Amino acid sequence: MLKRFGLIAGTVVLVTVMLMVSMSMGTVQAQEQPTATPPTVGTGATHISFWNGLTGSDGVTLIEMLGKFAEENPDISVTVEMIAWNTLYQKLQTAFVAGTYPEVFLLHASEIPQYASYGVLRDLGDQYTSGGGWLPDDDLSETTMSGLVWDGKIYGIPLDNHGRGLWINIDMFEAAGISTDYTQAPTTYEGWVELFQKLTLDANGNNALSPDFDPENVVQWGYTVGEWPNVNFLAALYQHGGSFLSEDGKTITVNSEAGMTALQQTYDLVYKYHVSPPPAGFDTWQGFGAGTVAVLPTGTWYRNQSLLQTDINSMAWPNWQWGPNKATWFGIHTFMVPAGLEDPVKLDAVLRMIRWVSEHQVDWAASGQVPARLSAQAALDPENYPSNILLGKTFSEYGIQDPRTTVTQELLSLLDAGLQEALNNIKPLDQALNDAAALMQEALDRAG
Repeated sequence: MLKRFGLIAGTVVLVTVMLMVSMSMGTVQAQEQPTATPPTVGTGATHISFWNGLTGSDGVTLIEMLGKFAEENPDISVTVEMIAWNTLYQKLQTAFVAGTYPEVFLLHASEIPQYASYGVLRDLGDQYTSGGGWLPDDDLSETTMSGLVWDGKIYGIPLDNHGRGLWINIDMFEAAGISTDYTQAPTTYEGWVELFQKLTLDANGNNALSPDFDPENVVQWGYTVGEWPNVNFLAALYQHGGSFLSEDGKTITVNSEAGMTALQQTYDLVYKYHVSPPPAGFDTWQGFGAGTVAVLPTGTWYRNQSLLQTDINSMAWPNWQWGPNKATWFGIHTFMVPAGLEDPVKLDAVLRMIRWVSEHQVDWAASGQVPARLSAQAALDPENYPSNILLGKTFSEYGIQDPRTTVTQELLSLLDAGLQEALNNIKPLDQALNDAAALMQEALDRAG
């Protein structure tokens, strides 16, 4: 079995170091905690191990769904180990080297190139109708399907589309005389700046447009730049016509003119217009929940958190548009199966579990995420799932994903470090982005 994983041995040291570099996700990352004792669902004799990074409320939803699966499939039991994402990457690498990997795991589709390049992923094309299977290819958007393929093979079965939008404080909008109808939202950077200025107040009640505004005594922020700057930057980069990589995938292009514009715009919200606090030391979720933030850029996963904030009258909006093009980041939680899983009974159990969950993706919407299958999206109740429906449409229409490389996590970690240096005034903007791009290019070149 280990012969299939020989490619890992030569890269394990590099990859382990790479994955120890944390990718900033603001409050979301800070809330992730691995479960102490992995729960086992069901009592069936055929036992499978399932690793994933769903350590928040979405993990609770998953356990509930697997409980129903076990009731309908009494011959199967599933041990579900939930591990904070960055720790999961490290643990999975080690497990493949040692031959102690789980029978099924859930990662982001952006990790497919890395793991597929090691030869450790099973080709799941036979699960799709194009390969004689049960999952209709056309029940996934083109953008979703594109994230599952590497070197012409389909290595994953998607659970959801999760990604970025905005949560707005309705009462603050109304007090500022701003419509809460997202179809009336600005379509230029200047328009968004003005909106944020109207929503930013000092201790004397002056907004940021007032000549008497005191930026040293802000009590209500119009916006925050602190949660996961990476994905906000990527959206702005693509909105201005930029890209993460050159067309041939060999050159880092984040420090293009479009990239510099995207970073400058974000920086100016903090230091020129004073509508956002600096990212360091500011908890964006806590600020929104405390009623000191009017517009929170965050993800679909915020749905359940917003429902807990009964004293905050809020709703979801699509992502902002600062450039001539629309763009918003999204990712795909994806089921993957080890290539070394050769036990036919366990493989059958894994594929039955994946299929069952996929065919019950409407239930998965309770996690806050957007079902990956278009049929499940269409079946959502608009009264209960307005944010899933609204943001899901934006992912299908103009969503962008992480770069497709075998070193994606390392590249994103290096980019995040550069953005943090810029937005916290540690380095000048051009130096921070150029330095990050140079380090990213070195990593890309090492990967070949």
